[in-house]
Amino acid sequence: MGRQRRADVSAFGYRKLLERKKALTAASSGRRTTVEAMPEPITIDTARTAVIVVDMQNDFGSKGGMFDRAGVDISMVQKAIDPTRRVLLAARGAGIKIVYLKMGFRPDLSDLGDNDSPSRVRHLHFGVGQPSRAPDGQEGRFLIRDTWNTDIVAELRPLADDVVLYKHRFSGFYQTELDDILCRLAIKNLIFTGCTTSICVDSTIRDAMFRDYRCVLLADCAGEPIGSDLARSNHDATLLVIQTLFGWVSRSYKFIEAVDTASVGRTQR
Repeated sequence: MGRQRRADVSAFGYRKLLERKKALTAASSGRRTTVEAMPEPITIDTARTAVIVVDMQNDFGSKGGMFDRAGVDISMVQKAIDPTRRVLLAARGAGIKIVYLKMGFRPDLSDLGDNDSPSRVRHLHFGVGQPSRAPDGQEGRFLIRDTWNTDIVAELRPLADDVVLYKHRFSGFYQTELDDILCRLAIKNLIFTGCTTSICVDSTIRDAMFRDYRCVLLADCAGEPIGSDLARSNHDATLLVIQTLFGWVSRSYKFIEAVDTASVGRTQR
């Protein structure tokens, strides 16, 4: 039985690999451009690139949200909003797909995890599922789907053509359609923004790297409260790990310069 299951999993992985290769072969080419990054520049095709916005939602980045109510410093998350807004504007101008990930659980908390699981225990400690009131007075619940709490912050609100996915674990790939969607779109390069740097952003980048995506984290478009008062923060440590092992690290203005160059080239063809 165990051998058969391993064979089935292996066959599934092989089929996924073939689907990805087929999609990449059939995809139309966009515009190749080079983004200055660490540990070295990376050249991307805009038609095979997506910007991933991780958990930039009210519960993590707005006054009155879960983090704010729990006394967590959200200033570094809020600081990432404006550079992320500029990145999204440039990406849309270059025809790059935007994908939003949102941390959100079902109202009955059935997807929070087993009773003794770290996922359930730690999230309940932060108040997940507890009633809350938004700044405008509407009723909500912390990190529950389809409430103000899990809405993307107003400055980064998704547009009609964007992809928006809920997730119920730190990684955006865990039990979601993210990989299938990226495969159908023939996406190879992922430009990461969001919060928090060392938890959900890092987890999603690791899972992406395991699936052979090329990941670039824009450092000024990410924020991390954990360890922010230390001489070297968790944010800084995550940047070092990513640029050393999991992908590339750049900044918003370097990405914008690269895609603006690609957009000019596209209009001149």
